[in-house]
Amino acid sequence: MWRLFLVFLIPMMLSNVLQSASQTVSSIFLGRLIGVHALAAVSAIFPVIFLLISFMIGLASGSTVLIGQAHGAQQIHTMKRIAGTTLSVSFALGIVLGGLGLAFARELLQLVGTPHDIINDATLYSRIIFLWLPGFFPYIAYTTFLRGTGDSKTPFYSLIVATALGILFTPAFILGWAGLPRIGIAGAAVAGYIGNATAFTALLVYLAYRKHPLQFDNEMLRDMRIDWKLLRTIVRIGVPTGIQTILVALAEIAVITFVNRFGSDATAAYGAVNQIVGYVQFPAISIGITASIFGAQSIGARRNDKLGSVIRSGIALNYIIGGVIVALCYIFAWEILGWFITAPRPLDIAHSLLMITLWGYLLFGNNSVLSGVMRSSGTVFWPTAIGIFAIWGVEVPAAYLLMHRFGIDGIWMGYPIAFAVGLTLQCFYYELVWKRKQHERLI
Repeated sequence: MWRLFLVFLIPMMLSNVLQSASQTVSSIFLGRLIGVHALAAVSAIFPVIFLLISFMIGLASGSTVLIGQAHGAQQIHTMKRIAGTTLSVSFALGIVLGGLGLAFARELLQLVGTPHDIINDATLYSRIIFLWLPGFFPYIAYTTFLRGTGDSKTPFYSLIVATALGILFTPAFILGWAGLPRIGIAGAAVAGYIGNATAFTALLVYLAYRKHPLQFDNEMLRDMRIDWKLLRTIVRIGVPTGIQTILVALAEIAVITFVNRFGSDATAAYGAVNQIVGYVQFPAISIGITASIFGAQSIGARRNDKLGSVIRSGIALNYIIGGVIVALCYIFAWEILGWFITAPRPLDIAHSLLMITLWGYLLFGNNSVLSGVMRSSGTVFWPTAIGIFAIWGVEVPAAYLLMHRFGIDGIWMGYPIAFAVGLTLQCFYYELVWKRKQHERLI
């Protein structure tokens, strides 16, 4: 099983590394070509945007479970029905949330206490991001559909296109190369828009050329009429995950309000640390998603006997791969942070935060594997409830209380504490309840 895991996982991990690399290079360009205030401005809007796309993440996870089970059962038409319904909802959701973001971007930033010296730049950047949501949401959905069928390579190829174009156009728009407009901080958002739009178009063309079962053809177009019964099943599985993601995003907003109290240097440090954490967190998330997909396919094929092997393989790979990445980040922490920040004070703050929090993401990855496999069977309430408790019952209160005792370092102490509590509770539920059940297909 671990060999199958790696075959699927490597392209998925590389996709997440590319995604993080794109954000990293963009942050380096902003910090180096414009200044620390530009990096702080982009960092300020990140939790707000994450909040607005959180429901989409949950919806996609629900459809992935169903597509994985349908793929395991070789039900091709059912896969297209699931995809069509999800695409319709994701497009509508993108229009609604994009419109709200455009209308209230500045108010959202003021709500989280964004420092006055960066709020204008943060507002401009965020509005360009919101404008792309009606296209970005279906793009997210399509990549999750493909992964649900066991195809992690095609989304990876698509992301290569998006990343390459983003890296090319970001400095071009920031500095006005080759006759392009010099638009400063907005250049990073416009470059991301161009990269993702081109990649999504190329993905659809490629699927049509390969005559992939999930190509966007006439059958898929007909299936975009929402199947309300199917949508209820998707929502039942996906909404709890979406709610958890929303509450994680709200927790990040709470954290950024704590961080903003220490000034824009602290906000910039928060942004730099988030870039590095992505390289540890996204592989952990990838392993959890892989475990969920393999679990769904096993249940779809009526092979419950494979679920234990899926979990053991996922947990082992989490600690091996994650452990190597965490060790490298600790060893080269000053050098990596120096890519984003050169000013001494925010650099010192960022280094301290990194040392405190990074190891905890190994626990986060273990948690992702357990909760992912449980969700693949349609069991979502308790894994979600435990995740919410770990964030709002542990992380945010701990960050707030420890902040008053240890300063900004106390904010970051809440993360590993929450990861440890969440993993302990997930293990109890898995061993005492979920493991003892027989799991059947949902469709």
